[in-house]
Amino acid sequence: MKKHFLLTAIVLCTSGLSGCTSGNNRTGERELSLKEAFGDKFYIGAALNTGQIMERDVDAVRVIREHFSAIVPENCMKSMYLQPKEGEFSFDEADRFVEFGRKYGLFVTGHTLVWHSQAPDWFFTDGGGNDVSRDVLTERMKSHISTVVGRYRGVIRGWDVVNEAVLDDGSLRNSKFLQIIGPDYIRLAFEFAREADPDAELYYNDYSMAVPAKRQGVVRLVKSLQEQGVRIDGIGMQGHLNMHFPPLEEFETSLLAFSELGVSVMITELDLSVLPSPRENAGADVAQSFEYRKEINPYAGGLPEDVEAAWNSRYADFFNLFLKHRDRITRVTLWGVGDADSWKNNWPVPGRTDYALLFDRNYEAKPLVDILTKNAQK
Repeated sequence: MKKHFLLTAIVLCTSGLSGCTSGNNRTGERELSLKEAFGDKFYIGAALNTGQIMERDVDAVRVIREHFSAIVPENCMKSMYLQPKEGEFSFDEADRFVEFGRKYGLFVTGHTLVWHSQAPDWFFTDGGGNDVSRDVLTERMKSHISTVVGRYRGVIRGWDVVNEAVLDDGSLRNSKFLQIIGPDYIRLAFEFAREADPDAELYYNDYSMAVPAKRQGVVRLVKSLQEQGVRIDGIGMQGHLNMHFPPLEEFETSLLAFSELGVSVMITELDLSVLPSPRENAGADVAQSFEYRKEINPYAGGLPEDVEAAWNSRYADFFNLFLKHRDRITRVTLWGVGDADSWKNNWPVPGRTDYALLFDRNYEAKPLVDILTKNAQK
């Protein structure tokens, strides 16, 4: 199927019908888009924000159509946006997102059904502000998953069912889901999603997956689900990288360990921050925030050549790893389209200028894109 998609993309681009802008390089060779270069290896995806979903950001839409074969919503399918009040669903933007994918022939992933963060307060409490019972929260979770997955049955191809349930030490996060329902909430979430759409791919997604203790915790979790008869189709390894963490070797070890569970592996939420981290081994816990200091925003005016070269090299190393294991990886998704969209400008320190994605603030391809496409063809 991916090979068919690649052929279609090439035909459309060369016939001038798809809005593609891949051109000739200085040697006269036509430069391949990302989806052309990687199309027979794995899907190459991007997370979309509201302006892109609504097609107001025309430059971003041009890049998405030209370079990407898969999309995921950055925010609009999180529960606080889909169901801000109990029983009152707001599907306008989610519907537009799905229509965007259908319109341009993209692999569509839903993100995310169960997550401790960006969930509405009512989900866990009664009218008096007290925690609800196990039965009530289970029913609320089932209703939410059944309604959302059922609405897009047969259209959304894969779902991040549970997001970020394991801590870096390998233990389960002490979320409201765990406190009220217990560890079974993960199994139940997958069962509810499977019932709502038996043909959709169902994933577990998390950050810092190269941390050894977390790797072991996720392996234990997936094995436990499998032993209980729960079908889990894939593991999403969030790729929130910086220039020092994680070590490439540990990332590869986790990739192999997850693949050996008999599931597919996806690289999700990929970005590479060039900025100094306020703490070592920073993951992607959105609850963390650090005070702005000028000395940890050193590249507000642009990247020095040596820093850009080092950034290019580290990004290329990870993509080479993905290519090495293309038989295990089904999708690589960037968390955003251009640098101006990246959440890394404001996390974990607000107000910084980062350069975490493959396209710059004007949605022009960075030199790295050409490097990656050439490497993919070797």
